[in-house]
Amino acid sequence: MTDQNLQNTTYRLLKFISRQPIQFSRFFARNLAGLVNILKVSKTSETIRLNLKIALPELSDEAREQITARAIRNELMSYFEFFSIWGSSNKKNLSRIHHVYGEQYFHEALAENKGLVLIVPHFGTWEIMNAWFAQYTQMTIMYKPVKNPTADAFVRSARSREQANLVPTDESGVRQIFKALKQGGTTVILPDHTPNMGGEMIPYFGIPLATSNLSAKLIQKTKAKALFLYAIRHERGGFDMHIEPMDDAIYQGTANDGSKIIFKAIENLIRKYPEHYHWSYKRFKASPETDNIYHLKLDEAVALAQSIREKAQEQSTAEFTPPTEIIDSSAS
Repeated sequence: MTDQNLQNTTYRLLKFISRQPIQFSRFFARNLAGLVNILKVSKTSETIRLNLKIALPELSDEAREQITARAIRNELMSYFEFFSIWGSSNKKNLSRIHHVYGEQYFHEALAENKGLVLIVPHFGTWEIMNAWFAQYTQMTIMYKPVKNPTADAFVRSARSREQANLVPTDESGVRQIFKALKQGGTTVILPDHTPNMGGEMIPYFGIPLATSNLSAKLIQKTKAKALFLYAIRHERGGFDMHIEPMDDAIYQGTANDGSKIIFKAIENLIRKYPEHYHWSYKRFKASPETDNIYHLKLDEAVALAQSIREKAQEQSTAEFTPPTEIIDSSAS
């Protein structure tokens, strides 16, 4: 079989899988998650356990284990749901969204025609939201090609179906996004990832990590409206979308200040629904101090993270403590 025939076969297989009922995807994901949770041999589950212990040290071990099991199941279900979403029509995906909370914030922001930045963390099944927004606005979205050419063609085709303008994850892509926002367009940014190079050290659960300031820069330089989005699967088989306004302080201060506001919103969401966040990403290694953290023993890794958090808190307190008032002892 030639490489071209193999690619065509793989593409047709992906299309076939994506056209199966979403209930089938969830059934398969739940069973796979059951095996992972029972055997506890997956490297991914180890990463999730460590991330939870670093981020939420205040929880009991029992509570974190319960969240870990649900997080593994939810994350796997989301990934399999992505295939069903990509293989379905916009009409079908819209029927899966049962309620949109905060819809008025979107329509109000769109009516201002100042551009719109949608901030979407790696939480829940975010791909389901594209169909809803495509009804009202054309989105310019950064897209990093999938390494496998066949899988890349499949994903690119699915996203292009919703009339999204996919731009590269480089300076030319950023320029296209700036231009779109200036013309009143819309972009979507997933900010909670580690940049390939550079980045600013922004606290994430109290630990300074290399972070892209792109979201904050786009918002501050273009004065586009900013909204915070997420989608959660519910027991009736569909999804609920949530649209929330960002703190107005994001339009002020530096890009670092804006990024801190974004990550505070993400942290608040995670604390509210920790089982729906995608904890498998090795986010806590994004610092010279923690580069090796996922290769340490669990207790050593947690101790390292806690020491860095305490040091960062001490430094932050020192920076914002006003100088002690000097009292002239000779004054009457």
